[in-house]
Amino acid sequence: MSEQKKKGSKFALGAIFGAIAGTIAGLVMAPKSGEETRKDIKEGSDKALKEAKEAGEKLLKRGKEKTEELGKEAEKIAKKVADKGEEVKKEAEKTAKKVADKGEEVKKEVKKKIDKKN
Repeated sequence: MSEQKKKGSKFALGAIFGAIAGTIAGLVMAPKSGEETRKDIKEGSDKALKEAKEAGEKLLKRGKEKTEELGKEAEKIAKKVADKGEEVKKEAEKTAKKVADKGEEVKKEVKKKIDKKN
């Protein structure tokens, strides 16, 4: 994960915790009855939970997108490597044939020379 994305994730997490802490502090300091305070705490915690869930879903979605993107990039690289491998193989086969042909020529020349001497 890039440094910028890590900072963004940390910021989002900090914002969520900040919202929770602010909500709790506001509720505790507010001059309300116990029942009203409990209701406000529940609503605040429900809201914070919903925001945390949404943030988690966004991170998960972004993670899946990046995974898919990286998978496609890996496929492209693998294809390039395979293509290059095939190219090298064909070139090696051509070179091997040239060497074999040259070896056959040398063999014939040596045989001619030996036959001439005999």
